[in-house]
Amino acid sequence: MTNYPWHLFLMAAMYCFAGIMHFIKPKAYLRIMPRYLPKPKVLVCLSGLAEILTGIGLCFPETKNIAIWCIILMLTVFLLVHFYMLSSDKAGLNLPKWILWGRIILQFGLMYWAYIYLSI
Repeated sequence: MTNYPWHLFLMAAMYCFAGIMHFIKPKAYLRIMPRYLPKPKVLVCLSGLAEILTGIGLCFPETKNIAIWCIILMLTVFLLVHFYMLSSDKAGLNLPKWILWGRIILQFGLMYWAYIYLSI
């Protein structure tokens, strides 16, 4: 390990936790998976695995920058889910539209949060 700031490890833990939740509560993720994507169960597992691997990758100098770019790419792909949630009350979990829009904005905030660690 290196002298990374504590908040980089917080981000790593957040992605690992989110990824693990894909395997603990897959139905929650299946519910928001766009119907036009094939093999939703496989995609939920792959996205969970991707989150776990990127979280771990953030912790090591050899893989940190690759993990950051993977996080940015992953969050870009996840926008499909967030826009799908806007289009369907069931997928949107009956949440108010402003919360669903807020989740989309949050994705860009998370991308920026990852991006700032490229220079460390």
